[in-house]
Amino acid sequence: MKNELTYRAVEKKDVPFWKSKSWRLGAMGFLFDAFDVALFSFALVLLAEEWGLDAQQKGLLGSINSLGMALGAVLAGSLADRWGRRIIFMGTLLLFGLGTSISALATGFWMMMVFRLLIGLGLGGEVPIAAAYVSETARSSEKGRAVVMAESFWAVGWILASLISYFIMPEYGWRIAFLMGGIPALYAVYLRRNLGESQVFLQAKAARKTEVPLRQLFSTPFRRGTITLWVLWFTINFAYYGMFLWLPSIVLDKGFSLVQSFGYTVAMTLMQLPGYLMAAWLIEIIGRRWVLTIFIVGTAISAYGFGASGSLATLLLFGGALNFFNLGAWGALYAYTPEIYPSLLRARGSGYASGFGRLGSIIAPYTVGFLLAAHLETSQIFWMFFAVLMIGGLTVFLIGPETKGRRVEELHL
Repeated sequence: MKNELTYRAVEKKDVPFWKSKSWRLGAMGFLFDAFDVALFSFALVLLAEEWGLDAQQKGLLGSINSLGMALGAVLAGSLADRWGRRIIFMGTLLLFGLGTSISALATGFWMMMVFRLLIGLGLGGEVPIAAAYVSETARSSEKGRAVVMAESFWAVGWILASLISYFIMPEYGWRIAFLMGGIPALYAVYLRRNLGESQVFLQAKAARKTEVPLRQLFSTPFRRGTITLWVLWFTINFAYYGMFLWLPSIVLDKGFSLVQSFGYTVAMTLMQLPGYLMAAWLIEIIGRRWVLTIFIVGTAISAYGFGASGSLATLLLFGGALNFFNLGAWGALYAYTPEIYPSLLRARGSGYASGFGRLGSIIAPYTVGFLLAAHLETSQIFWMFFAVLMIGGLTVFLIGPETKGRRVEELHL
């Protein structure tokens, strides 16, 4: 009873999430994650030309980053449930900032491979911990919306990187762009120095002195949720990194110039923010499960249309829809994930789901590179993404537990 009263007292003192320093600093993690993915997708076009990279080498650069993300998610999740969210929060962003900055010094393929691995370790740990932290510091009635709106900073990161790539990269090269991404991340670490620890985590830690065993992820209260999350994280990662990392290159291969391909990608990217806003509005009305189902199926249909597009109008239409639905699905997934587990299992459960999902982001970029090298048509490749996404949509619809209004802290460990 004492812990319950304490938890409620903390909630009453909370302010709306958008006024919270914790929410704003947590949202930065999503911004920098998207900034890196977008910036590198544009830089990859220039790197291939400068270093003479083939399609498979370009795919490997994407895959090594995702390998780092998988390892970072599992390691950071385990440490955050043991030591707390704050210290891990600081370390992951520091690693990303340093990795991005020194990427500007890369002189060849293998050096960039090392830097991309380091960046992946930082980002892989940053984002699931950010989602857990934002969820634990928001009011109960706003948890889902708070996480989706924090994740909407992903769109801000994509747009910033797209603008830098469009206006700066063709004129000044990719090195200055990496420096422009690394320095703000290091400043964000400085801003986080006074960030408080999650009260929900501290109370749960005080109530239970022993660590919750990892096997609890597949115990009866969490089995359906864990299976659903692992499938969702894999399918969404596979589709996102397979499609979006190659987006400027695919537009270029459709016959447009370098500047046109960058410009059209920027235009499509602008639909990300409306996707987040729609998901944030719906998630507290119809629930997490339905939002995920609708936005994942919408992504699948958009992927098929984008791959089959034969004109500029259909390319922009389905490319915009792809950004709208896919990023809305990401926002809902980040809101859904921490709500499956109680506090002492939350960071590890989120980290392991994210880590397993990153296997999809490791496989997909290299697979696309291999298929392009084998001269498969873009439409055939995007059929693959359609099928993978439909598996994710059906999984959450058929077996995914609804977490809206659920008091997961009361579940027995």
